Amino acid sequence: MAQDDVPQENRPQDAVPAPVEVDPALRRRVSDLEREEVADVLRDAAGEGRLSYSELEDRLETLYASKTYGELVELTSDLPNGPRAPQSQGVASTTPEYSGALVESGPVINVFLSDTKRTGNWLVPQRQEVHAVLGDVTLDYTEAQIPFDEIYIDVKSILADVKIRIPQNAVVLLDSNPVLGSITEQEAGLKAVPDPNARPNAPKRFHIRGTAILGEIKIKRGPRLTKRLGLT
Repeated sequence: MAQDDVPQENRPQDAVPAPVEVDPALRRRVSDLEREEVADVLRDAAGEGRLSYSELEDRLETLYASKTYGELVELTSDLPNGPRAPQSQGVASTTPEYSGALVESGPVINVFLSDTKRTGNWLVPQRQEVHAVLGDVTLDYTEAQIPFDEIYIDVKSILADVKIRIPQNAVVLLDSNPVLGSITEQEAGLKAVPDPNARPNAPKRFHIRGTAILGEIKIKRGPRLTKRLGLT
């Protein structure tokens, strides 16, 4: 049969490809906070020489115009610490699903003659580095989203006060190096009443390495007292 005799509906060139199904997680709208988290990843990559400054400017311009999580993934697909695409169906996930840009290494927290706090419902990176000089830093993990089982925190405190508040049942592996300073791990004096309907979760493991030079690093368990008493 000649090609011209092939019925129109059976011609291969007329076949309509099936639409590509996009993972709903990649279509999720992103917040300003998530854009700023990815902006920090891009700036760190430029500082490490992975991106030229012209590339950084182009990507930042695209970033602040982005609207979906998939656009953030595409912007950082060639960088080690950017948000990751969800795993394909049928592949077992090693980490739970969380909203936000999942980041393995957060931007370094540098504090000099100032203070900074991470509290409330924030997305925790697996690795966090803190440099504090003549300032105050508070990292509160008790209400945060923690997608990793192992958390690594490296703190250098020089004439500064650093407070790390972790979940009540967390396991702490502490490597302390005080130099005319102090590094303490405290137990919460008043434990929260357990929720009988809550699902039990395996405790998170916090690997904390602290160097305190004429400064203090305090590790506390459980929510703040005002939170435990229901005052905030």
